[in-house]
Amino acid sequence: MRTLTSILGNSQRLDGGAMFGNAPRSMWEKWIPPDEKNRIPLACRCLVVRDRGRVILLETGIGAFFEPALRERYGVQEEEHVLLRSLAAHGIAPEQVDVVVFSHLHFDHAGGALARWEPNTAPRLVFPRATFVVGAEAWQRAVAPHARDRASFIPGLTNLLAGSGRLELAASDRAAALGEGFRFHRSSGHTPGLLLTEVDMPGGPVLFASDLIPGRAWVHLPITMGYDRYPELLIDEKAALLGDLEKRGGRLFFTHDPVVALAKLARDDKARFSTLDEERELRDFVS
Repeated sequence: MRTLTSILGNSQRLDGGAMFGNAPRSMWEKWIPPDEKNRIPLACRCLVVRDRGRVILLETGIGAFFEPALRERYGVQEEEHVLLRSLAAHGIAPEQVDVVVFSHLHFDHAGGALARWEPNTAPRLVFPRATFVVGAEAWQRAVAPHARDRASFIPGLTNLLAGSGRLELAASDRAAALGEGFRFHRSSGHTPGLLLTEVDMPGGPVLFASDLIPGRAWVHLPITMGYDRYPELLIDEKAALLGDLEKRGGRLFFTHDPVVALAKLARDDKARFSTLDEERELRDFVS
């Protein structure tokens, strides 16, 4: 049996204007109210898939690898490694994780793979047995980033992943480490080669929406982030993927939505997408 459990990692507060691109504040503040610094709360939510005795972790969140000054700059709210605490609360030790899948290697999606920052201590991976799956194009972007998004990547992380001897670069819609019941969609509007994992479930497919659709507000097709590399391309990709998923009774898993983890996708008579049947948390979800 395959089950899904939502796992919280370290949370962030980021500038609302940056997160909503060219949408005016008068619109987006109704969806996620900002604080006095114009920042909105964002989760770094991960998904645990228990499948045929294996523990598969989709993403790791931002983690606690930043030194204090950078933690403050990027709005990380907790000093401790929240992901490891959350996994432990569900009876999962780091050495029990078999596979970790990264949609891409921006720090807010991959930083949780590293141990908590300690002074005068070199970064290290915290999952000693896991196979790390990264899309081949996303990997190349992390190895040789553009000047615009270089700061979004963690120095030395690719060396640690490659040096582990447990790295799989996925160049197709499948990964050997995952096997049947999982397939990938790709998007390049946010960053080249963004890997979106679709999980087969009895009640319909579940898509780990990553930064293509960070939360419920971004289901609306025109809404993009200021961080997106190619917003018009992202909107086209989003329209095609949501159209296909809605026809198949699919659901979206949100990594950054501050409240909702999972929602079913719907479309009205004007072809506008929305969410329903929202779940704040998943615990051994099976349908």
